[in-house]
Amino acid sequence: MASAAASPQTSGLDPNRWRALAVIAIAQLMVVLDASIVNIALPSIQIDLGMTDANRQWVLTAYTLAFGGLLLLGGRVADFQGRKKMFIVGLIGFAAASFLGGVSTTEGMLIGARALQGLFAALLAPAALSLISVTFTESKERARAFGVFGAISGGGAAIGLIAGGILTEYLSWHWTLLVNVPIAVIAVLLAVPFVRESRAHGNTTYDIPGAITATLGLVSLVYGITRAGSEGWNGTQTIAFMGVGVLLLIGFLVIESRSSHPLLPVRILANRNRGGAYLASFFVGVGLFAMFLFLTYFFQGVMGYTPLTSGLLFLPFSVGIVISAGIASQLLPRFGPRWITASGFVFAIVGMLLLTRMTPETAYVSGILPSLIILSLGMGLIFVPLSAVSLFAIGDHDAGVASAVLNTSQQIGGSIGLAFLNTVAASATTAFIAANAATGLVPGPDGQPVPSPEALVAGFVSGFAWGAGILVVAGLIWVVLVNMSKRDMAANDSPVAHVG
Repeated sequence: MASAAASPQTSGLDPNRWRALAVIAIAQLMVVLDASIVNIALPSIQIDLGMTDANRQWVLTAYTLAFGGLLLLGGRVADFQGRKKMFIVGLIGFAAASFLGGVSTTEGMLIGARALQGLFAALLAPAALSLISVTFTESKERARAFGVFGAISGGGAAIGLIAGGILTEYLSWHWTLLVNVPIAVIAVLLAVPFVRESRAHGNTTYDIPGAITATLGLVSLVYGITRAGSEGWNGTQTIAFMGVGVLLLIGFLVIESRSSHPLLPVRILANRNRGGAYLASFFVGVGLFAMFLFLTYFFQGVMGYTPLTSGLLFLPFSVGIVISAGIASQLLPRFGPRWITASGFVFAIVGMLLLTRMTPETAYVSGILPSLIILSLGMGLIFVPLSAVSLFAIGDHDAGVASAVLNTSQQIGGSIGLAFLNTVAASATTAFIAANAATGLVPGPDGQPVPSPEALVAGFVSGFAWGAGILVVAGLIWVVLVNMSKRDMAANDSPVAHVG
């Protein structure tokens, strides 16, 4: 085993590893941005393509369904076919799908392009994360690398809202998709010389039954959850698709427990620390992602800001995550992940609870900004150790699928959170209208009654309260299950990659 003090020549450290990290960061930012950049542009897209209120959700969910449903398979393909190769294939495919979406003239064309984006993102994202794991083999460097990755992952959603506002207001909604093309081209050109190939050796047989049941199960489950937003949790389609999804996922676990070459080795989940990281990541997605939706509607629907201004109001959140992710990467090798992340959950919960004080008269600077700053500082302290622990001592053979599990937990958690918390908010708004006949409804632009600012804020506050409670659950899971120390991290300072 090479020591941390050894030279790159004797330790096997990749001399281009920091250049490779820059390339991976560019690609990860593109994927994360795409998950939120079209949110601000969605009203313009709906008007331009003549989409109905019922169909407009597919611009978002087509991407989420393909991404979340195919991540596990994408992780295995990256492991077996070569992570650099699949990273480049994912970039090229993502760019092509983005171009197709950017020139779309019908809603069917756009929705199909968004699904293709999700497919190639499912190949690109786990390849990117696993490349970090196998490229940085010394604990302090790995912590810094995951610090960069965590900052990109955590702040990318808010940056996407800003970019979406700028592109929509000054160019057109088409550029929220076309902007991915030059980014992907640059990343491909840099990946060829700077990213080193690695792949799993030994048993590289694909688990086809597992791939089918996992993909269909996740797609069915996420689709059922998205239906809950319009039909409610008791809706026929909601129950049917969620039920089928659960049954398929149970079948997937049975197949994995009996397969000689499983798509998702049980040993990945059985490890206490990694299992705790995946479960905590899932609940972070459930509790956090809807916050962007609620604040976007508050900024535009209640405060009356433009899309660009609304996007810019999220900038402090992005800055806070970048700062705290850098702090976390420095603290991680000194103190270990457990209590750094626990303190992050405290910050995040306090920030979310502060948002429950919101009223229609709340000012941004005095009422919203402090909450965003506190919440973002917490999230940076959460994302960096989560990424590090989820891939700790995973070994080269399973690095891609382990990173896919982390991404899957976040995507599925975010989808569940959006559907669940949006339903909670809508129900609270409806209850406010029923209890306050005089102030619950106001005339809309076309003269038809719409929920008043008071009614809308009542729904947002309820959603924030539930989000804070869910983050409490995530924090408890982390503290109880994750007990990895700084000594454990240092003990893993050895190259795990088989270089191809």
